[in-house]
Amino acid sequence: MLDHTRGKVLVVDDDFGMRVTLEAIMEDEGYEVMAAEDGYQALELAKDTPFDLVFMDIRMPGMNGVEAFREIKRVRPESVVVMMTGFSLEELVTEALSEGAYPVIYKPFEMEQIIEIVQNVLKTTCVLVVDDRVADRESLRVVLVVLEESGYRVFLAPDGEQAMAMASERHYDVVIMDVRMPGVNGFAAFEEIESKDPMVKVIFITGYELQDSAKAALVKGAYTVLTKPVDPEALLTLVGSLSRKERPE
Repeated sequence: MLDHTRGKVLVVDDDFGMRVTLEAIMEDEGYEVMAAEDGYQALELAKDTPFDLVFMDIRMPGMNGVEAFREIKRVRPESVVVMMTGFSLEELVTEALSEGAYPVIYKPFEMEQIIEIVQNVLKTTCVLVVDDRVADRESLRVVLVVLEESGYRVFLAPDGEQAMAMASERHYDVVIMDVRMPGVNGFAAFEEIESKDPMVKVIFITGYELQDSAKAALVKGAYTVLTKPVDPEALLTLVGSLSRKERPE
C-alpha cells in the first residue's frame, strides 16, 4: 500500500554542507529525501524515482543546474524543480524560469523558507487524468487548463495500463478516468489502483450508456460517473470537494 504521508524530495548540490543541511531540514519534517552531488547523478536517480520536488543548485561543474533541470523534466515532467543559487546568474535564472522552474531561491536562505516551499508543493492536490484521446477532445483540454489554473498538479496517462503504473509510484488525490479505452479499460484500471491505494477518489467519464458497469464501479468505491462532454466548472467543483475531504492535515 502506498504511503500518503511522505513526499519524495531530491537535493542536488555540489556543496556537501548544503546537501546535508537541506536533507536534515526535510527529513525532520517527515519527507523522504535523496541527494546528488551533480546533474549526472541527479538524472540517474530521477530515472528510478518519481520525485515530487527537486532542489537544484544552478552552478555546478559539468552539467549545470539548468541543463540538469531540462533532463529531469524530460524523464519526470511531473516533478517540481526549485532552482537555487548564491551567485548573480541572471541569464541562467531567466532561462530556468522561462522553461517552467519553480521560482528561484537565493542562498543563504532561511530554514522556514525551505519548509514553506516543500509544504506548498507537496500539499498541492494531485489529479490524474486518464484518457486515450485528450489531444482531440476539446472538453478535456479545457478541463486540464481549468484544473491547472486553479492550482492543481495535473498528470496525464494515455491508457489504463499507464495509469496503473503511475499510480503504483505515487498517490493521486483524484483520478479522472475514461471508461472505454484500448487495452485495460477504466473499470479494470480502477480496481487495480484502488486495491493498492484505497484512499484514491475516482471519477469516471463516459460517452456511453453503461448503467450496470457504472453501478458496479460505484459499489466498489468509485465516486461518480459523469457523461461527456464534461462541464469543466462542474468538474472543478467536484474535484475541489473531493480533495478537501481527502487531504490529510
